[in-house]
Amino acid sequence: MQGLSRGPLLKGRSHCPPYKRMATGRFTQSQRAGILFPAKRIHRYLKRGRYSKRVGAGSSVYLAAVLEYLVAEILDLSGKAAQDNSRVRINSRYLTLGIRNDTELADLLATVTISEGGVLPFIHPTLL
Repeated sequence: MQGLSRGPLLKGRSHCPPYKRMATGRFTQSQRAGILFPAKRIHRYLKRGRYSKRVGAGSSVYLAAVLEYLVAEILDLSGKAAQDNSRVRINSRYLTLGIRNDTELADLLATVTISEGGVLPFIHPTLL
């Protein structure tokens, strides 16, 4: 029974829980990079999009990590905006409030219109 042990094959890869491991003990690109977004799918889209003749293997991992960070940041700010208004569910209004109150995200998404998002509340000081 000593030959059936899978210990040496998985040594040093304890960062990935067994339930996320593929059936043969291999790891996906996303698991190796420690991200949740699908790097292989993004790689396929980059190749199909004909953005360049060649697409490097690390480019999809990098892009997936950047997208994951942006989504986490937007959801965090939107969740705080919803909590400030005593709400549990994030809707498009709180997405707008979260994005527009952050200067960097507001600059990045300045030309984006969020449906049913509304505008930031603002009253000119001379009218007060």
